[in-house]
Parts: sequence; C-alpha cells; structure tokens
Amino acid sequence: MIRKKVPSVTFRTRVRDESIEGPNPFRWEDKTSDDYFKGKRVVLFSLPGAFTPTCSTYQLPDFEKLYEEFQAEGINEIYCISVNDAFVMNAWGKAQGLKNVKLIPDGSGEFTRKMGMLVAKDNLGFGMRSWRYAAVINDGVVEQWFEEEGFSDNCDSDPYGVSSPQNILENLKAGEAVAA
Repeated sequence: MIRKKVPSVTFRTRVRDESIEGPNPFRWEDKTSDDYFKGKRVVLFSLPGAFTPTCSTYQLPDFEKLYEEFQAEGINEIYCISVNDAFVMNAWGKAQGLKNVKLIPDGSGEFTRKMGMLVAKDNLGFGMRSWRYAAVINDGVVEQWFEEEGFSDNCDSDPYGVSSPQNILENLKAGEAVAA
C-alpha cells in the first residue's frame, strides 16, 4: 500500500450556502480526490460508521484534540472518511462540534472499495462499510499506512489502536516511513 496513489473519485458533498433561504441552506458540491489530496500532506482515517461508539467516543474526538500536534509534524489537513452519505456525515460533524477535522462522505463506498478496504458488516446490520484504517498521504500518494488487524467480512470484533491518532502521531514524530 505504501507509495500507492489514492484512487481518483468524485465525492458528493453538501455545503452550506447562505444564498439559499429556508431551513436547509445547503447545496450539492462535487469534490474530487485531487481537491482533498493534491499538493497537501494529510492524515486520512476511515472507520465503519458515523455515530458509532468507538468512532464517536475516541477516534474522531482525539484527532480533533490533537490537530495542532499533527500540524506541527507537517500535516496540512486531517480527513475522516466513512461509507456514509453527506447528510449523515454533516450531522455527525455538527454533533461532534468539529472545527479542525474535515469529514468526507463516501456514500457509495467507491473510494473505500478502490482502496481495498470495503468489507461486509451485515452481522451488525450495516451492509458494506470501511475497515478501520488510517494513512499519511503526501500529494495523493500513501506515505504511511495504519491498518487494524483482522481485516475480514462480518468480523466479530472492531479492533482499534493501530489507526489511533496517538499511534500515527508517535510514528510521525519518530520520522518512520512505514507503520504496521
């Protein structure tokens, strides 16, 4: 996975637009992989679903809290991607009070599938979702890879640790090129 270019996909996002009146001042806006990754060094982390326990209690809030430490290590942006639509991702971001981490909706799972990380989670009633992983991506190329163990369909557990912000930050500070 190291040195692999991220897949080129178009993400359907919803953005606030003050020119739209009424209770839902948002419009559709297509964003591409280049919009997110070109010319930047970013951390991308992926998780099984918005509003789920580990994701909402630890992973997303800890990335938000450690944002400035990531910036000190040369990271321009932190992105969270999930196989959820733009409405769910926007509601989750609002519920989490996000200021720093940016959410990417992968509603169809196209990016996740092309990254090789799409798994069935039918045992939880989720359908197809992302395996938990993270990556440091430099100008659209994977520089470091952090994949939770046990990658499989309908996994009975939800491992978390390798893709934690603390582990990624530790690797960035150590200047390691590859992370398991």
